[in-house]
Amino acid sequence: MEEDPNLLVGRETSDDAGVYRLTRDTALVQTIDFITPIVNDPYDFGRIAAANALSDVYAMGGRPLTVMNVVCFPLKAMDKGVLKEILRGGIEKIHEAGAVLVGGHSVEDAEIKYGLSVTGVVHP
Repeated sequence: MEEDPNLLVGRETSDDAGVYRLTRDTALVQTIDFITPIVNDPYDFGRIAAANALSDVYAMGGRPLTVMNVVCFPLKAMDKGVLKEILRGGIEKIHEAGAVLVGGHSVEDAEIKYGLSVTGVVHP
């Protein structure tokens, strides 16, 4: 267990997001969440995966600020148009949440996976 008085929610609670106090009135909420496709439409999958990750911040009472994409995709085996649609669905949800996409990371993988790393704020 981490021994830091500013760590308000950490590993010991098995929550989907961590909370770290910055000031008396502000704490960071951080999460990362990604899933495999649960629908056939890539655009809808992107929206669902993004909403799923953003919901971890909402569950802590927080407001999302910044987001990074997390993508696994079989570039050699699948049309890049599928990836574009996944990302289009994701960015729609990110903007709907009032957050900003600041980057991300991608790897080539045999199985599609998509999600977000989200940083938000909450009153401690």
